[in-house]
Amino acid sequence: MSQLKGAAVIGQSGGPTSVINASAYGVIRTALDNPDITAVYGAAHGIKGVLDDKLYDMGQEDAEELKLLLNTPSSELGSCRYKIADPDVDDTDYKRILEIFKKYNIRYFFYNGGNDSMDTCAKVSRFMAKSGWECRVMGVPKTIDNDLYGTDHCPGFASAAKYIATSCAEVYKDARVYDTGMVTVIEIMGRHAGWLAGAAALAGVVGCAPDLVYLPEVDFDMDKFLADVDAIYKKNGNCIVAVSEGIHYADGSFVSEAKTSATDGFGHAQLGGLAALLANTVKERTGAKVRGIELSLLQRCGAHLASQTDIDESFLAGKTAVEAAVAGETDKMVGFECTRENGKYTCRTKLFHLSEVANFEKKVPLEWINAEGNGVNQGYIDYALPLIQGDNHRETENGLPRFARLKKVLAK
Repeated sequence: MSQLKGAAVIGQSGGPTSVINASAYGVIRTALDNPDITAVYGAAHGIKGVLDDKLYDMGQEDAEELKLLLNTPSSELGSCRYKIADPDVDDTDYKRILEIFKKYNIRYFFYNGGNDSMDTCAKVSRFMAKSGWECRVMGVPKTIDNDLYGTDHCPGFASAAKYIATSCAEVYKDARVYDTGMVTVIEIMGRHAGWLAGAAALAGVVGCAPDLVYLPEVDFDMDKFLADVDAIYKKNGNCIVAVSEGIHYADGSFVSEAKTSATDGFGHAQLGGLAALLANTVKERTGAKVRGIELSLLQRCGAHLASQTDIDESFLAGKTAVEAAVAGETDKMVGFECTRENGKYTCRTKLFHLSEVANFEKKVPLEWINAEGNGVNQGYIDYALPLIQGDNHRETENGLPRFARLKKVLAK
């Protein structure tokens, strides 16, 4: 493809992670340093910032503040959950996007998000090509759910997994303080894929494994669950359960009390309250002392426990997206191809067609779940353990983390 000169814009979408800004920094820093990119803009609140003509001029930011994005959690540019229509059905949004792209001569579009964000990328790419506006579109992955198709893993998952494993290990120690036993139920994020709940088992590497782990890949049986908990509690005097928020019965209904009428902007059920529900059920059935713990947003914003491996790979994903786009690639998502042989972990980037990853979910392989459906085996441990290595080398101020403080100067 021929050389393409013009501006670039990056947007962030969907649920944030503790390292999504590392990917944004990879895009922004690499784009600012590339002579083919004439200006770099950050879209306020994802695609809505483009539609609202609210773009930040990233060239106005201090270089050191931008660098602090490496260790700043959440989506610093602002996120959104906005479902863009199919352009063949309603192209109103796309015409507006094209208008903004022409206004700022945007020739590079980078979108940092998960499944739905890759769908947005694919739609924008298709419309730009149809309209004759040369614009190279690249997806930069992120999701703690780790369910993007194709890539070995997703930026954001490893840090959430490290937070979950660490928290489970700490809860394990706390739950064994007294001479009276207790059943502890820990609720972990994950609507349809159990990658995060499985991470609780990593605590076993330091001798603090939960007794039971339930993933949505396997149908949940309440009677069997209660029998498992009761047996372990009677034998050991304690029982720790890690459970994915998305566990469901054989008929597909969620165990959580949340109503499916409560949804996000993409129609996904808003789940929660599962730990309390299961804790109450266990207490009523067994009479044991029970505590329910919901990790909630902490597992995706706990940057103090971010994996350095995750930070480095997240930056690499953003950097690679820019380099690939300038080299002529478009309509692709940056992913990872990894090996884990003889105790050595290697990771390299790989490009995937957006059409291959948009709206597809990657589940935990059933062979990594035990026969009883209440735990994961060594296959999962071997997969996830290399990803959580390395401590977050972050700056602090008065004993607290020093996050990026961007000026967010609006483009004119």
